[in-house]
Amino acid sequence: MNAKLDQNFYLRTDTVAIARDLLGKLLVVPTETGERVSGMIVETEAYLGETDRAAHSFGGRRTARNEVTYWEGGHVYVFFIYGMYYQLNVVCGEADSPHVVLIRAVEPVEGIEIMRERRGFLSEPGAIATWSRRDQNLTSGPGKLCIALDIDRSINGEELSGNRIWLEDRKQFLDIEISVGKRIGIDYAGDDAARPLRFWVRDNPFVSKPRLEISTEN
Repeated sequence: MNAKLDQNFYLRTDTVAIARDLLGKLLVVPTETGERVSGMIVETEAYLGETDRAAHSFGGRRTARNEVTYWEGGHVYVFFIYGMYYQLNVVCGEADSPHVVLIRAVEPVEGIEIMRERRGFLSEPGAIATWSRRDQNLTSGPGKLCIALDIDRSINGEELSGNRIWLEDRKQFLDIEISVGKRIGIDYAGDDAARPLRFWVRDNPFVSKPRLEISTEN
């Protein structure tokens, strides 16, 4: 078990760099009895505040729903979508600069049996050989990981330095191991929809689909 990430990690003003650097970090959400349930972050998306048409704060929109995004970096922003799923975001940068990073997928590390139960993955006789394939679906998307880690609006606004949810160092990835692409499900955002603001660990089976890379070379 490593120490929690320092607050300065989240206070940086380069949200794109934070989104990339979050890959390999361990997301920990303990149970009410203190049992660790965690996953290594393998996919993220950056949302760049008031100038980003895909962001909840685009144009300076400030509501009760997105108020947390205007807080100082190092807080958790959780919202409900499609009337079905929660999505987890890390608030970045200085106060009143509503930048966030969406956590899109994690690779289960601790508490996998708990995750299976929460996701309704019930064990069957003789099914052990298929677990590796089924488990790839446990947390391979923002809604899935919130169910598996029991993340909902009750965590909204929590500090990542606290005891309900936090991040730890686990692994660092080289640039060659990271893919870059456009964000998913934001076609309404015009030109901003095509920006290379999605990052994922190349060939990791827990990354959501599609996995279409964008060249960042000049």
